[in-house]
Amino acid sequence: MSTHHGTRGHEGHRRAGADDVSTVRMLELDAQVLAPHLAGLTAWLADRADRVPVRILDLGSGPGTGSLALAHRFPTAAVTAVDVSPQMLHRVRERAVAHGVADRVGTLEADLDRPWPAAMAGPYDLGWAAAFLHHAADPSYTLAQAFSRLRPGGLLAVTEMDFFPRFLPEDAGAGRAGLEARLHAATDTRPPHDWTEALERTGFLVEERRPFDIRLDNAQAGPALNAYARTCLAKLRSHAAGLLAADDVAALDELLDDARPHGVARRGDLSVRTTRTTWIARRP
Repeated sequence: MSTHHGTRGHEGHRRAGADDVSTVRMLELDAQVLAPHLAGLTAWLADRADRVPVRILDLGSGPGTGSLALAHRFPTAAVTAVDVSPQMLHRVRERAVAHGVADRVGTLEADLDRPWPAAMAGPYDLGWAAAFLHHAADPSYTLAQAFSRLRPGGLLAVTEMDFFPRFLPEDAGAGRAGLEARLHAATDTRPPHDWTEALERTGFLVEERRPFDIRLDNAQAGPALNAYARTCLAKLRSHAAGLLAADDVAALDELLDDARPHGVARRGDLSVRTTRTTWIARRP
């Protein structure tokens, strides 16, 4: 398995596994730390929409970070979160209650690699697919189904993480300098996805492909940064055995040890650096 493919996107579209808890935690921390990016992205969508969305479809919703952001951005819209994992959808419902939007955020368990259920019948004003499409068995089928459920003029927003976030300074104080760069070189094994041609083949008009360069220091990222960095680095550590030199693995383990002086959990010199690309496509 390509660890780049397996770690850089959210893993909502699959049956629940043993690492669901860590995946949910990572995604929810991601939403907290990258809240400025998510707010900017949904504001951009609002500017591109030809009218205020009334029905929104979140494909491969995971624990609902996108669903909640959309519900807050569009306070009169009904959002349907669709995922194959009942555990993820349970978390969506819990979070919708906590955010005061349970009356507008619904859930639907469905395997989007199979024929889509009648409960997903359109028309929808806006479709959302964040770090999901590359998990689909046949992305062309997924896009065709999404196209058929959007109203004419409706938008589909597809987002991909171009590379897994980075957090550490060049010299992390454990092992040799450049540890994080070597970790990413070993695990990021696939080029970024590009959905432009697939969207156009489906019949969408691709209005914009926009990369977002995200650079947040400790103060900008907020108090969740350390937990987010630790969760993400631990995720990469699970793929690192046999890919990194033994001294790099030992240094990474030291950084993940909360009791060590250079442990990620207690550092004040972290930042988050990543890029994400979003395609805005309209059904003619």
